[in-house]
Amino acid sequence: MIVKTGIGQDSHRFETRISDKKCIIGGIVFDNVPALEGNSDADVVLHALCNAISGVTGTNILGKISDDMCRSGITDSQEYVKESMKYLKDYQISNVSISIECKRPQISPRLIDMKSSIAELLKIDCESIGITATTGEALTDFGRGLGIQAFVVITVLKE
Repeated sequence: MIVKTGIGQDSHRFETRISDKKCIIGGIVFDNVPALEGNSDADVVLHALCNAISGVTGTNILGKISDDMCRSGITDSQEYVKESMKYLKDYQISNVSISIECKRPQISPRLIDMKSSIAELLKIDCESIGITATTGEALTDFGRGLGIQAFVVITVLKE
């Protein structure tokens, strides 16, 4: 059996201008929070997940591939994850660990929704996904409420 692990990180600032764009984290819309800046929906969790998959596959998902998709009008980060899954080939996802740093929004009330959304996207059980959230004691801009940072560790197996 071959086991591989990938680590991904992403961060985005909150928009400072008023727009119709929604704040999406882990595929879930959070109301009453400014959207995150970015050409896409700026879903920091799904972007970090793509980066973690890139760490396993060696494919530059969020650099070249998602940029091309975004330029063609695809701004839903779930589509970037679906595309990145194609590069896992014969590997099966065993575990996904997600750590989010932010002051706002409160993540814990939406943890189950996020896990369900990500599990469905990855075609794995919710029990294979762990999500933690922290303010980091306001030591960073994320903990002070200026944006959101996410880290993802993914473990994949191939027999």
